Amino acid sequence: MQTFNFTKMHGAGNDYIYVNCFSEKVEDINATAKLVSDRHFGIGSDGLVLICPSDVADFRMDMYNSDGTQAEMCGNATRCVGKYVHDRGLTDKTTVTLETLAGIKILNLNLNDKGEVETVCVNMGQPELNPKNIPIDSELDRFIQQPVEVDGKEYLVTGVSMGNPHAITYIDDVDNLEIEKIGPKFENHKMFPKRINTEFAQIVDRKTIKMRVWERGAGETLACGTGACATMVAANLSDLVDDEAELLLVGGTLKIKWDKKENNIYMTGPAAFVFDGTITLE
Repeated sequence: MQTFNFTKMHGAGNDYIYVNCFSEKVEDINATAKLVSDRHFGIGSDGLVLICPSDVADFRMDMYNSDGTQAEMCGNATRCVGKYVHDRGLTDKTTVTLETLAGIKILNLNLNDKGEVETVCVNMGQPELNPKNIPIDSELDRFIQQPVEVDGKEYLVTGVSMGNPHAITYIDDVDNLEIEKIGPKFENHKMFPKRINTEFAQIVDRKTIKMRVWERGAGETLACGTGACATMVAANLSDLVDDEAELLLVGGTLKIKWDKKENNIYMTGPAAFVFDGTITLE
């Protein structure tokens, strides 16, 4: 048996269970992530995030998908961590460094009139375009608008890593996409040796992209920060959008900017508390 306190939060609808590991302890993390994420028998979430001490940054984020597998990064989760550590009194800084498996991320916290975090701008770092480092099974230097056959249909796919792997493809109508059917076929395609997060993007104009995302290990989520960044990069590389765009996801809007002078991607979006609780698991 284990009992711990938790907080449920979401960033544009991408919801996780957050545990303050400065005061709480979680055992058998992989199994616990599956249990708490279950929307029928658990709390219900896209995964589990542990907020931990760090030797190299202000805080460390350990995150797990709803299937119990560990994930490198999540842009929406980083924003929620930023709000948590500030609004719950773990720091009074408005610029916070966060250790992740994808490197240290810098979070700039934007406060409202009450002194609470309203939005967070995250320096998501540099996009990785080399297929071997994403990884994608390809000998190309970049994997941009390349044909990939999935379930008997050819898609033009661009590969980008933002600390975790993404495949972006463009369609005319994301609203009527049967993502629960095609998403797993992309995720487990043989070209992606570590599986893949897949973004289905609809270009609205040069400053707007509408998208849905299938996350490996979680299924469709209402938002994906790294996915939004990867989608903006992919569309920019194909000259479909400018260097700054709004990404319209099912759960809300994220603003993504590619500063090409420093080659960093900046993501700005909301973070919100849902509720606190205590859970006991066998």
